[in-house]
Amino acid sequence: MKRLRSIENVVGALLAGALVGAAMGVLFAPNKGSKTRRNITNGAADTVKGLKKKMKKEKKAFRSKANDLIEFAEDKVDNVANVVIKKAESLKQHN
Repeated sequence: MKRLRSIENVVGALLAGALVGAAMGVLFAPNKGSKTRRNITNGAADTVKGLKKKMKKEKKAFRSKANDLIEFAEDKVDNVANVVIKKAESLKQHN
């Protein structure tokens, strides 16, 4: 949950930065409007690519953690099952 909040903060900061950068670029642009618009479009595309890359990385980390948790749970279930079987066998031998 903490990691998800961190991701949300990063995405929010990136979007806010992109918006502020675009606004500042338009206001103080030394170039023609068409070139400025192209620069803004390219900057937005770069931001989207960066976000996609970050999201793929986070998705991979999440899947890895989920697989680790599944493996951990399976091990615990196997351990409990073995203890129950041993107890049942022990009780059966005493009767």
